[in-house]
Amino acid sequence: MCLVLLACACALSAQEMIVHPGVGVSAMTTNEARLYLTMRLKAWPNGVPVKVFVLPDEDPLHRRFATAVLGLYPYQLRRVWDRQVFSGTGQAPTTVASEAEMLRRVAATPGALGYVGSVPADAPVRSMEVR
Repeated sequence: MCLVLLACACALSAQEMIVHPGVGVSAMTTNEARLYLTMRLKAWPNGVPVKVFVLPDEDPLHRRFATAVLGLYPYQLRRVWDRQVFSGTGQAPTTVASEAEMLRRVAATPGALGYVGSVPADAPVRSMEVR
């Protein structure tokens, strides 16, 4: 019984950053991930514009990803995005309704970045290591 609960807890905490297959970066630091997700870094090193996709603020995966991978609370991300929109210095990321839509949109958009609970073996996206 304990092993089943432990396995469920691990599955709930898993999350992976994903990118379009054409992105030339294979790993990034936590700080770089924060800069991309807060939309302060607007292009990849090869010059391709970054397009960020996120789940809704109240989605449990969004909360886990923000805190575990980025070290931020979702409300902190929202404040950064809102400040950029209201000041005219940037835009908010595109919100998608589900992980399935996240996979489709990241796969179809050059320079795209997003996250999912786990990347399916046949997914048309690449997993991004965050160190």
